[in-house]
Amino acid sequence: MCRARRDGRLGRIARDRLDFRAMDAVRVDRWLCAARVFKSRTQAAQACVGGHVRVNELHAKSHLLLRVGDRLLVMTPRGLRELEVVGLAEKRLSAPLARELYLDHTPAPPPAEERLEDVPRRDRGSGRPTKRERRELRTLRGR
Repeated sequence: MCRARRDGRLGRIARDRLDFRAMDAVRVDRWLCAARVFKSRTQAAQACVGGHVRVNELHAKSHLLLRVGDRLLVMTPRGLRELEVVGLAEKRLSAPLARELYLDHTPAPPPAEERLEDVPRRDRGSGRPTKRERRELRTLRGR
């Protein structure tokens, strides 16, 4: 609830709650949480520290200020997302309002059939993999 002072003017906090688009810059971790890219601000800050967030092609720390027009590359648990900032908010918003804060330029994922073709399969009933086969699987997976 926004309350006016006795002289009729709104306080700073009440003014900010009424118009979240009036801001000119917001911290990256706060914006990622408000836009519902991450479930919490802590997760957003950890992603920034871990190097999973890039703003305008540069690695971003959580205190970096975002402005309208900035482009983000964010590695989320669901995959890489490319976002363009259209609106700013510091507080977590409802899902429909959060979608208005960004334009999603993420390319569409390939169809499920294409993803399953790349995965090697073992013949059913062939037993445990040998040591050599385990090594080959490990290098194939990149471990």
